[in-house]
Amino acid sequence: MKPEQHPHTVLPYARERLLMADGGRLGRQKHTVHGLVEFDITDAREKLLQHRARTGEALSFNAFFLACLGKAIDQNKEMHAYRNWRRQVILFDEVDVNMLFEVEVDGEKVLRPHILRGVNKRSAQEIQAEITAFQQQHQDSTESKFIAWFVRLPGFLRRMFLRMLFISPKLLKEYYGTVLVSSLGMFGKGNGWGLPVPNHSLQLTLGGIGDKPGVVKGRIEVRKYLSVTLSFDHDLIDGAPVARFLQRLKKLVENGDGLG
Repeated sequence: MKPEQHPHTVLPYARERLLMADGGRLGRQKHTVHGLVEFDITDAREKLLQHRARTGEALSFNAFFLACLGKAIDQNKEMHAYRNWRRQVILFDEVDVNMLFEVEVDGEKVLRPHILRGVNKRSAQEIQAEITAFQQQHQDSTESKFIAWFVRLPGFLRRMFLRMLFISPKLLKEYYGTVLVSSLGMFGKGNGWGLPVPNHSLQLTLGGIGDKPGVVKGRIEVRKYLSVTLSFDHDLIDGAPVARFLQRLKKLVENGDGLG
C-alpha cells in the first residue's frame, strides 16, 4: 500500500460558521471606515476591582463597556442609523448590542451571539446579570434557537434573508441588533487591533490590553491601554459625529463611569 504523502486530519465544518461566511460576503459591499484608538483603562480597571471588594459582586469589563457605549450612543443616535428601501434614515431610540459570549457546549468552550436590548437605558450591573443568565442558559435563548434553524436553510435563502434585513431596519434590529461589539482581548494578553468585516453601521472591536507609558498630572506612569477599532458605515455617518461620539465614549470609559 502506498504510504500517505500528506498526513492530515478531516473535521466537520460547523453549521454555525455559515452565518459568519454569509455575513462576511455581504459586509464587503459596505463602504466601511476604520479608526484605531487607545483607551487608558487603568482607573476603570481599578474601580472594577474596588467595586468587587466593596460589594462582592463580580462585574466584567464587557458589561461596564457596554453601559458606557449605550450612554455615548444615546447622545449621538446617528451612530446606529440605518437606511431603508425608501431611502429614509432610521434612528432607533434603543441601542441593541449584538455580542459574542463564551459558553460551554458538550464540555467545550464556544462562542455564541446574544443581543442585549436597550443598553442605553440599563446599568452595568443589569447588563452583567443578563450576560451571566445567557451564559448559563444559552440553549434556551431566542438567538440560539433561531441560528440552529437558520443555518439549515440553503445558502441562497440565507443570503436573501440577510439582504432583506439590511433594507428593513426594523427587521435588522430584531434579528441582528443595531450595534456589534467584538471582544478579542478576552482570548489573549498584550495590545493589538483587529480589522473586522462589519455589517452594522457601527461596530467596535475590543483588542488587547497592554502596558505603555502615559502622562498623568505631569508625571510619566505605566498605564494600561485598551486597543479599540471603531468601524462605521461612511454612507450613513460622517467623520464629525464619529469624532464627537468617540470622545464621549473615551471619557466615560476612562473615568470609570457608574463605578462609584
